[in-house]
Formats: sequence, C-alpha cells, structure tokens
Amino acid sequence: MEEITLKKKESLISEIFGFIVPTVILIFIVAIFYTGVSQISSSTLEKQEESLYTAIKRDIVQCYSLEGIYPPSLEYLEEHYALVYDKKVFFVDYRPIASNIYPDVTIIRIGKNFAGDSP
Repeated sequence: MEEITLKKKESLISEIFGFIVPTVILIFIVAIFYTGVSQISSSTLEKQEESLYTAIKRDIVQCYSLEGIYPPSLEYLEEHYALVYDKKVFFVDYRPIASNIYPDVTIIRIGKNFAGDSP
C-alpha cells in the first residue's frame, strides 16, 4: 500500500515538473524576445531622429545656398525642399532668428514608439 502511495506522489511530482519547467522556459524565451524587440525599436527611433536632423540641416543649408536667406519656416522646407517626417512621432521646433542667421531647430520625440513603450 505504501508503495502505491509513493508511486502516486512520484507521478504527481513528475507531472508538476513536466508542466512548470516548460512554462518557465517559455516565459524566459518570451522575455528575451520582448527585450530584443524593445531595444531594436529604440535604436530605430534614434536613427530616425538623427536622419531627420540631418535632413533639416541639409535643407536649411541648401535653401541658404540657393536663395541667399535661411528658410522662414518649417512649412517652407516642406513645400519647397520636400522635407517629410512623421509628425505623430516627432515634433520639430523651428525658430528662425533672421534671414541671415542660422535658425534654431529642436527635435522632440512624442507619442509611442514601435514596441508600445513611451519614449
């Protein structure tokens, strides 16, 4: 009788470990995957921000070279120099100082990134 009870306990323990171990491994794999995706998304947003800043700088200099004045507004760059960016992700604060002084440009990330996290 004791032998049967002992076998039942061993069977119950093996069933529990048979469920817990794969579950823990699965949770671990999902956590690693989520961390990787979050890091890639963050890196992508940083690259987009750098590219946007470079594009704005290039357009400002090109406008000054061709027209002899710095662009009066960000909309001017969008209309005449084909500047395009995602306004749901980035806010660009463009402040012209004078027609012959380089404008002040600030780029701020807004909204949510690709992984659903706040910046």
